[in-house]
Amino acid sequence: QGTSGTTALLMTPGGDVRHRAHVDVTVAYPRDGWVQQDALELWRSVQQCCDTVVRDSETAPVALGITNQRETLVVFDRRTLEPVAPAIVWQDRRTADICQEHRRRGEEPELRRRTGLLLDPYFTATKIEWLLREDPSLQPRAARGELCAGTVDTWLLARMTNGEVVATDVSNASRTLLFDIGRGVFDDALCEQFRVPPELLPEVRGSAEQVGTTSPDALCGLRLPVSGIAGDQQAALFGQACLDEGMSKNTYGTGSFVLTNVGGTAPDPGDGLLATIAWRIGGATTYALEGGIFVTGAGLRWLAGTGVIDSPEEAGALFDSVSDAAGCFFVPALSGLGAPWWDPQARGAFVGLTGAVGRPHLVRAVVEAMAYRTRDVVEAMERASGIAFQELRVDGGAITMDGLCQFQADVLGIPVARSSSAEATAMGAAMLAAVGEGLTDVRSVAERWVPGRRFEPALAGTRPSQGYALWLDALRRVRSQPGSLQ
Repeated sequence: QGTSGTTALLMTPGGDVRHRAHVDVTVAYPRDGWVQQDALELWRSVQQCCDTVVRDSETAPVALGITNQRETLVVFDRRTLEPVAPAIVWQDRRTADICQEHRRRGEEPELRRRTGLLLDPYFTATKIEWLLREDPSLQPRAARGELCAGTVDTWLLARMTNGEVVATDVSNASRTLLFDIGRGVFDDALCEQFRVPPELLPEVRGSAEQVGTTSPDALCGLRLPVSGIAGDQQAALFGQACLDEGMSKNTYGTGSFVLTNVGGTAPDPGDGLLATIAWRIGGATTYALEGGIFVTGAGLRWLAGTGVIDSPEEAGALFDSVSDAAGCFFVPALSGLGAPWWDPQARGAFVGLTGAVGRPHLVRAVVEAMAYRTRDVVEAMERASGIAFQELRVDGGAITMDGLCQFQADVLGIPVARSSSAEATAMGAAMLAAVGEGLTDVRSVAERWVPGRRFEPALAGTRPSQGYALWLDALRRVRSQPGSLQ
């Protein structure tokens, strides 16, 4: 279940897709910096997709895996399963001032040590704190355990089991700012800092284990074991078979997310990156370094909304129609800047506009920004880990653009391996479910992975400096510092 839509796949344990269904979902922007969704619409979209896939298939599914947009908050009544407020989406920036309050109290270093995260509106804890402040009538209900504050996986699992199971997995829990990633538990002291009653939180489970069974009257008319759960980016890391330490992927969706498998020890994330739990299988936890980029496909949808293009699907042809962006750079800070800059007050801009810049150049600048922002994150990861990237595996909707994949390889100076399926995230959820049901094992997932196409850089082992230096100059102009555009 993603920010812009919900997809259901029926897959074999070997990874072959037999049936697919997709439903778009609405994203609302009621105020500057606010991003929210109707939680019931998200649930109905899951029902619709799953019903379509089961109806169109001659083979009954044997297990179900969930993957979801992370950090998005849904607060609902545990008995009635009704949401008490709109879902506050991960892109939402309304809690920037609350983050500043915690920062002024000197809380960030210890938060970073325990959670691997930063004090940023991106994460779930300040969303919960804001909602309980905004509607004080929720506070006694929260303290009595009548409500649950969960991420989207928790909401969907509760609905599809008719409230029998109210749980999350470790990968989603690790994105809340309330979870100690070293101990693998919600931390009472962190809950107290954000004024979140522990009774409000879901149970925490592994990523590949049977956590419950769907109710026939809730989903597809079937009783299915739910045996795989992971946040979307962790699921993509698994689906891309980045199962060994040092392997990395980038997913180009609404935003982009670079994750590197760092093994079984919680890492020091360094400056501007996040440490997160990738998954827990059979009691063993795997960790990842992560760099989140808030605007990727969202930039193309913004262009379409302004009338520059009719739809995001036009972008590939327009990108290919010109050899460069005519000196124009797009800084995609439409929702602030994520890793490694973490500047919620930065604003987007086109920099370097001249009379030579036309519609194709604007589109190319937006697409090139995806690659430049990825380089920002990759270089920060290399500094933090001391390990140079040898290859980047890529997935997501934007990778259908050959021009983007080639430009990404050129900007990084390393091969880019495009997934044979744009559905690596859903594939990861399905593979986790298959592992959780004992239908396959982790090594088999790695052995079956093959790239759809490999893009070699124009200058292997060399990262071009001139274009990237101009990019960094454009970036500096929109940062929320004295003298900037802000």
